[in-house]
Amino acid sequence: MQTILVTGSNGQLGSELQHLVADFDEEGYRFIFTDVAELDITDRQAVSCFVEDNNVSILINCAAYTAVDKAEHDPEKADLLNRVAPGYLAEAMEAVGGTMIQISTDYVFDGMGHMPYREDAPTHPTGVYGRTKLAGEEEVICGCTGSMVIRTAWLYSTFGNNFVKTMLRLGRERENLSVVFDQIGTPTYARDLAKVILTIVRAGIKPGVFHYTNEGVCSWYDFARAVHRFAGLNSCDVRPVHTGEYPAEAPRPHYSVLDKTKIKEAYAIQIPWWEDSLKECVEALK
Repeated sequence: MQTILVTGSNGQLGSELQHLVADFDEEGYRFIFTDVAELDITDRQAVSCFVEDNNVSILINCAAYTAVDKAEHDPEKADLLNRVAPGYLAEAMEAVGGTMIQISTDYVFDGMGHMPYREDAPTHPTGVYGRTKLAGEEEVICGCTGSMVIRTAWLYSTFGNNFVKTMLRLGRERENLSVVFDQIGTPTYARDLAKVILTIVRAGIKPGVFHYTNEGVCSWYDFARAVHRFAGLNSCDVRPVHTGEYPAEAPRPHYSVLDKTKIKEAYAIQIPWWEDSLKECVEALK
């Protein structure tokens, strides 16, 4: 029996994993879902004891400090959750000879490129969030020899707060809306990522850094327009604006498309197009 610990289980990805595991009827797996109320991952001793007492063999860390702008004024807490805590988790898994999946972000890149970023592309985060997430990757890779890092981007879900839900709400409340068109990336349906994680669990974790988002490319403006189109919201005029017209505390990558060739080849998976997955999510939210 393999015991799989999922930390940060109340977030978008953790919630999607809980949803999918309800139908994960294969024998030989036991899932434990925790959030801060059940396990404080910033407590080194608590993490070590929990992993050992529950015979955890695989750990999936979905926990993170994701308030990108707030992180600029709260670097200590961002560092604690994004670097220190993953280090404790990796240390605990190494001690029991286990494996680990750490979820990371496109913010490890500065977004100045014009080609999809491969896993071996030079990293250069420009804000506190990106720097602490990159440091967390390094803690995990150094701390647990059986660790995998999965970088993702523009995550949304039927669970939690996210861009899709915000656009749906504003589309009903406002006559017009401005969304940046000069930040390019790929939306990722958390349910698709959760499915891939379960595929990886079945097939076996391959150590190293991997990228996963849905297929395709768009701007936040395109993303917002697609949300409204699939929801049948036609009364709100969505207007494109430059990033400079929408001031934010933390800099955003202007181009953060991730190359997914490595994960597709390693696990023989097909990745859904972003619009297909978005339509599925919007339908579910209806």
